[in-house]
Amino acid sequence: MRWMWIDEITDFQPNQRMVAIKNIKADEEYLRDHFPDEPIYPASLMIEGMAQTAGILVGSINRFKEKVVLAKVLKAIFDCEVFPGQTIRFDAQLERMDDQGASTTGIVQRQISTDSEWETIGRIDLMFSHLDQNRAGLEFPEENFVFADNFKEILKQAGLENLADT
Repeated sequence: MRWMWIDEITDFQPNQRMVAIKNIKADEEYLRDHFPDEPIYPASLMIEGMAQTAGILVGSINRFKEKVVLAKVLKAIFDCEVFPGQTIRFDAQLERMDDQGASTTGIVQRQISTDSEWETIGRIDLMFSHLDQNRAGLEFPEENFVFADNFKEILKQAGLENLADT
């Protein structure tokens, strides 16, 4: 993963669920263009944050030996906007997994108080493909270019570096 759209993994239940958070900082570069006078966190980045959270969950099942990529956004519904200074949480659950890929369901929540109260602001269902199993005659690099060093760092911060012994 070239850019990380999650800051921290806060919960991991192997083969079932992963939760990550993203703190929306006012000085993040993309907010200058989205929108200059009233910046909001783009919905596309919420989808990508969920894809990274769920993708790490899916990849962890085979200890990141497979190149897991987002294949399809099945559903993405957002009830409200997110602004700089807020924190969002991605809660991804594994629905189905086989040799070809996986499907996940997820909810996006926004922190509404310092007492760790959260409100659900979106739902995102995704499908992933295992590139090594779905080549269709295409050649990919042997190394796992999907789960790169920045991904390994976020696992290390969560105490999960033993998962990434690729």
